[in-house]
Amino acid sequence: MKKFSVKTIVAIGIGAALFFVLGRFVAIPSPVPNTNISIQYGLLAFMTVLFGPIAGMLIGFIGHALIDFSFGWGVWWSWVITSGVFGILFGIATKKLRLADGSFGKKDILTFIIAGVICHVICWGAVAPVLDIVIYAEPIEKLFAQGLVSAIANSVTTAIVGTLLCVAYAAAKPKAGSLKEEE
Repeated sequence: MKKFSVKTIVAIGIGAALFFVLGRFVAIPSPVPNTNISIQYGLLAFMTVLFGPIAGMLIGFIGHALIDFSFGWGVWWSWVITSGVFGILFGIATKKLRLADGSFGKKDILTFIIAGVICHVICWGAVAPVLDIVIYAEPIEKLFAQGLVSAIANSVTTAIVGTLLCVAYAAAKPKAGSLKEEE
């Protein structure tokens, strides 16, 4: 089993804390009950590209659990698990991106956005509703309305916030060989 570096462990802690803050205090209510437009998934996608699927899973799982716990209604485990599943799926889908090397061009942006849409549709259109049915016996109609709104909103916010974070990170990262002396 691959061991986490100290850097990855710290990133998981910071990522989960930022996921919590964004999800708790920057969430925009949607017209569908108990569903928000959440920008924290852009941060989760960015952190997942940098630190991998296991780190992404832990950031999403811990961050979402903290959000639910802080509201006082109890932890809604189906959605907490789904945030973790998003981290895993997105990490696998974007494994070939080389953001840590400062590379994030047009092809990478397209891969990032398409992977985000596919992973959100799988997670919020299938995983969360199925877990809601299995764990909580929730009414199906409500679940798929919530799932559809969440998939669309999270895809859009991931595409915007996540892409901006990745582009800014790549632009700030020194490129290999950029510090060589000119002759």
